[in-house]
Amino acid sequence: MSHVYCPECGFQNPAAANYCSKCGALLAKEDEPSDQTMTYSLEEIESGELAPLEELAMEIGETATLSVPGERDAVTVDFVQSGSSVQSVARLGRPSVAHATAAGKVLLAFADVALPSGPLERFTQRTVIDRAKLAAEVKRVRRQGWAEAAGERETDLNAVAAPVFDADGRLAAILGLQGPEGRFDRPARRA
Repeated sequence: MSHVYCPECGFQNPAAANYCSKCGALLAKEDEPSDQTMTYSLEEIESGELAPLEELAMEIGETATLSVPGERDAVTVDFVQSGSSVQSVARLGRPSVAHATAAGKVLLAFADVALPSGPLERFTQRTVIDRAKLAAEVKRVRRQGWAEAAGERETDLNAVAAPVFDADGRLAAILGLQGPEGRFDRPARRA
């Protein structure tokens, strides 16, 4: 099996990988464009490999994301946009701030990552910046098995996220849904 090494952290990834499974960096290959446009082979599409993320976005009606654990934050490596005209826009490689996003809280709860050091940045009035409250939130996420964020990173942007574990029980990825407060309110996030 051939491998490709991450230019950011040096991690050895399978040759078929588009993004580093350790830090989320784009893995440019010599014969492929290095922009951040997701490309899939016909075999990948026909195999149904992409179906779960697409099905989730279609069923829920909100943007679905797949992130991987990074050193401090979760990093978006794939997404399917909502079909709605008002939608949450995901970006490849964008970090999900650990203390202010649902994906970040899953990272804190299930990966071997410490709470962020130093002062916690306030992005909105709802951002948790008190360490004791963040520790309690992380404990709750670990207990219930999923996380949510309501207007914590961006006003009127809500999200839920859940861990995806590998065969050894380690956090391998984070599956998330995000949408505007007007549609993705508390009852919708809990449905």
